[in-house]
Amino acid sequence: MKIIDARGLSCPEPVILLRQEMASGEHAYQILVDNHASKENTARYAEHQGYHVQVEEQNGEYTLTFTK
Repeated sequence: MKIIDARGLSCPEPVILLRQEMASGEHAYQILVDNHASKENTARYAEHQGYHVQVEEQNGEYTLTFTK
């Protein structure tokens, strides 16, 4: 599973990083973000690409797991 650390980045950067990684065609990814907008935007993008999204929050940081 590819892990993308996008903490400290604001949109659209986390979505761009996720899109670049998804171009590799893997079936599972994790992205780490630290703001609500990035969480919502990356989750929405992944869902539109056909991925199931699981979100975990801890101390204001989000770990999103995307699987196909």
